[in-house]
Amino acid sequence: METLEHRTVRLNGINMHVAEKGDGPVVLFLHGFPELWYTWRHQILAIADHGYHAIAPDLRGYGDTDAPPLATSYTCFHMVGDLLALIDSMGIEAVYLVATDWGAMIGWYLCMFRPDKVKAYVCMSVAYCPRSPKMKPVEALRAFFGEDYYICRFQDPGVMEEEIKSYGTRHVLKSILTETRPGPLRLPKSEPFGSKSPNTGPQLPPWLSEEDIDYNVKKFDQKGFTGPLNYYRALDLNWELTAAWTGTQIKVPVIYVVGNKDLVYTTPGAKTYIHGNGFKTDVPLLQQIVVLEGVGHFLNQEKPDKINDIILDFIRKF
Repeated sequence: METLEHRTVRLNGINMHVAEKGDGPVVLFLHGFPELWYTWRHQILAIADHGYHAIAPDLRGYGDTDAPPLATSYTCFHMVGDLLALIDSMGIEAVYLVATDWGAMIGWYLCMFRPDKVKAYVCMSVAYCPRSPKMKPVEALRAFFGEDYYICRFQDPGVMEEEIKSYGTRHVLKSILTETRPGPLRLPKSEPFGSKSPNTGPQLPPWLSEEDIDYNVKKFDQKGFTGPLNYYRALDLNWELTAAWTGTQIKVPVIYVVGNKDLVYTTPGAKTYIHGNGFKTDVPLLQQIVVLEGVGHFLNQEKPDKINDIILDFIRKF
């Protein structure tokens, strides 16, 4: 990891931290929640070794990137604006895009707004979610999954931050990163992240070390969770802002990769959309759907060698 380069770029009104390595065509990696550039540590090294410039930012609100306090600073336009400014700062026309979880959602917005900037898209975990004009997202999620659904629980400013604080960052990160229950993910108000009793915290899987947790804890303790949670708090605002894109198809070559134990994939309705006609209709250049057996939500960390091979095999075609 000491061979990676780190720098800060001033763009779109914020300072953005990026980790990078290599020379050649640019592969842009976007992390999810609650992660950092660090989730791509295995991919950055492997992709750079194959003749690419791998770059992974801390997205706004995370790690060593600035974290504006208000949810209104975390719309899809802010996210895509950050990425376009980053791409422009490198003096290039377009990138190969690799993204997971919330990063995948941002990736879909980038492909929707500026397909000219994406050569090909390796999307993990979160499939495209077309805008429904009938109901706002949070209202719909509350109706389908109830008040305890995690996105609903994240909505009120300050509430989830206090609950996380009561557990401690280490416990919460371990709880989320080791979650194996099928979706939908619910966080009951009584014990959203399990028991607080001593010695009852989650055990780490082989793919995640205490050193990995240490790095993430340090960064989240510095910034807190308000920035990351603001992405969820801007969901309804994104819905309002993207009314003009209702029915828009994604016209970028895509491969979709997911673990069969992913809580997003196992949430009711997901498989029907992904494997039915919906996904292919909305993303007509969808090349392939890859379901990895025995793999959960954090697939790029759980199966790094497999994911590296999938990325390289796909982007070499474009």
